Amino acid sequence: MNATAGNEPERPTGDKSPTCPLCGGALCDGTVREPVDPSPEQVRRWLGEGASRRLGLYAVPPDLKLSVVIPVYNEKDTVAELVRRVRAVPIAKEIWIVDDGSTDGTSDVLAELPPGEDLHLLRHERNRGKGAALRTAFARVSGDVVIVQDADLEYDPAQYPRLLQPIVEGVGDVVFGSRFQSDVPHRVLYFWHSVANRFLTTVSNMFTDLNLTDMETCYKVFRREVIEAIGPTLKQNRFGIEPELTAKVARRGYRIYELGISYFGRTYQEGKKIGLLDALKAFWCILRYWKWD
Repeated sequence: MNATAGNEPERPTGDKSPTCPLCGGALCDGTVREPVDPSPEQVRRWLGEGASRRLGLYAVPPDLKLSVVIPVYNEKDTVAELVRRVRAVPIAKEIWIVDDGSTDGTSDVLAELPPGEDLHLLRHERNRGKGAALRTAFARVSGDVVIVQDADLEYDPAQYPRLLQPIVEGVGDVVFGSRFQSDVPHRVLYFWHSVANRFLTTVSNMFTDLNLTDMETCYKVFRREVIEAIGPTLKQNRFGIEPELTAKVARRGYRIYELGISYFGRTYQEGKKIGLLDALKAFWCILRYWKWD
């Protein structure tokens, strides 16, 4: 029957009707179907290799093991959620948490985390600083790749696969996650903090001959061999560890990449800890580790 005004045309019938590439059902038959969640492999086939790689959609080797190092100091309100998010990342991993002398109940929260072979808890009896906590964990990691993760929810673990990509693809040894080279969410906060950060990054670049945009970023990712080489030389106990790590990977000629990341920054009222003295110490560390370990 031909279509007439006010009437729908007849639908094709039979097994040879065209099918939808998404749900696999017959096209235009009027049937409502449940959506199908395509596999990552299917998405990559649809997009093609080039587009998939640019979007960070690639196959992480199933035998790759990630070591997530989390220094924690007085983060009782966020650390449990952070660990949940880290565990949700679909990559084989071990999690090393170093409680750096917390006094706000963080230790009690950590003791109540769901146990598992992936989780390792360490504690400093007194607060020694982020650098000291990283050194404690770096000496124990066993993964193929090591990533530093803060416990305050400013950095999203869902970005791990993208940060790992240059290392997995064999082109990089170290990856920095830049808060200033990104088109994803970035909370607008302190102007003078951003000025100080960019100043320290510029000075660091002058001495390391790198062109980083965010030297002070938390997200630094390393092949384990890099950590094994520089770990025993690390000295800084507080936030001076950031320029120290940067100088030491630059001086040794490692292949360094930088990728844009989202950043959900917090205020001092919400628990931010870095201050002016840390910025001055970072400047000294840039000069200190320019030529010497």
